[in-house]
Amino acid sequence: MTAALFSAITYSQPAAIRVLVVTGGHDYNQSTFNGLFESMSGTISYKIIPFPDAFSMFNSQKRNEFDVVVFYHMWQTITEEQKNDMIDCFWKGKPLVVLHHSICAFDKWEVYMRIIGGRYFHDTTVIEGRVFPPSTYKHDVYVPIHVKDSSNPVTRGIADFELFDEVYGGFFVERGVTSLLTTDHPDSSPMIGWSHYYGKSRVVTIQPGHDTPAFQSPVYRKLLLQAIEWAYRGK
Repeated sequence: MTAALFSAITYSQPAAIRVLVVTGGHDYNQSTFNGLFESMSGTISYKIIPFPDAFSMFNSQKRNEFDVVVFYHMWQTITEEQKNDMIDCFWKGKPLVVLHHSICAFDKWEVYMRIIGGRYFHDTTVIEGRVFPPSTYKHDVYVPIHVKDSSNPVTRGIADFELFDEVYGGFFVERGVTSLLTTDHPDSSPMIGWSHYYGKSRVVTIQPGHDTPAFQSPVYRKLLLQAIEWAYRGK
């Protein structure tokens, strides 16, 4: 009877969320970055695939091999076929979490900006009739991070915190997103975390997360895990 009860309990446990982590186009500390995802072991399983190899994962034959995509890339080149696969994948509902320099990727592809809800500008850019100068960045600063709504599933149980990180200034955030994180750092844009929908996909974008101090932060780890869980389950 004990064995049968244990079997029933084991069977009832939710399966680990299969996470595809996409990198490429930017160096990073692989050891501490991997440790960020290892800290979620049991709740998620993960596979890291860099661009350009990762493009194949978005076609209809491959996309069922994972449950959630995490972007941590700064890739720029993309073909029309690759664009169409990615649009189709996310428009039909594949959950997405976007980290840090991924808002600097695919700079000339406007639909990517719509998918993730924002864009870092490498050059002067016109959007909706408004001229945006190149965005800015500043490494190795202490960033005060304010939680907009601690009842939101992504930020639930998280109080205001601080990271030693990199800030971006003057980047674009689409109207209508749900603000999750803000900062009053003078070199940063004020909104640094948000969620929204692209088609049927739940999307969370978190601008912080440059390097080891963020990867090893218990608060950042909790934030990322809850972003993955909400993107996948919606709660």
